[in-house]
Amino acid sequence: MQKIAFIGAGNMAGALIGGLIADGVSPDSLLAADPSVEKCDALAASTGMQTTQDNLAAVAGADVVVLAVKPQVLREVVDGISGPIRERQPLVISIAAGIRCDTLLDWFGGDVPLVRTMPNTPAMIRSGATVLFATDGVSDAQREQAESLMRAVGLTQWIDDESQMDAVTALSGSGPAYLFLVMEAMENAARECGLPAETARLLTLQTAFGATRMALESDEPPAELRARVTSPGGTTERAIDTFESGGLRQLFVDAIRAAQQRSVELSADLGAK
Repeated sequence: MQKIAFIGAGNMAGALIGGLIADGVSPDSLLAADPSVEKCDALAASTGMQTTQDNLAAVAGADVVVLAVKPQVLREVVDGISGPIRERQPLVISIAAGIRCDTLLDWFGGDVPLVRTMPNTPAMIRSGATVLFATDGVSDAQREQAESLMRAVGLTQWIDDESQMDAVTALSGSGPAYLFLVMEAMENAARECGLPAETARLLTLQTAFGATRMALESDEPPAELRARVTSPGGTTERAIDTFESGGLRQLFVDAIRAAQQRSVELSADLGAK
């Protein structure tokens, strides 16, 4: 039975652990380390797994080590566990945003099998989208291990060029906030048009859910789905024309490019610390 150690017991670690257990992984094969006694106690109580405040104890004997701490403290964490990681060479999976693989390998002081991932917040409800990038030292079996672990909280997708992770961050990493903003704007507009607040909220959320499900279940691209419900001279066409004349498409391009550039900047800042 493979041992998986989580360094960090926050929300994303908890989501991954919950997903693994729901997929049939035994809590006996999982161990989490976190300096917060409260987080450890809560995780142990909800899952039956072992927890500790000692990172070295967590990685001892682990086949997979998941780095699930904030980027700002990751170097300190790596400094404390780099010795046994270099010696034993477990698969290391990082879910810390913005920390590039070359930076992590430099902190470890040598090559280790490393997979960098970028999950997003819907992973909390097992509906996430996670992109993975593997360094050269990762075997095919370890790639499957990493994918299986991240698949416990949603869709997985590999990239072969780590520089694409900045675009991934701008799209799926930040993307839930864009869609929340669209829903917020639709809900506000509906209230301005006279709908009661609760009706506006429920219709907005169900419309977003239904449209997303249709897109997921259809072989047609979103452009064709949109065209199909846009009758000439109708209400939908009038609204779409208003969006187009207001430059909505270019706003999305500008926003996602801005987020991509900010991801590049943050990675450089974090790697310099």
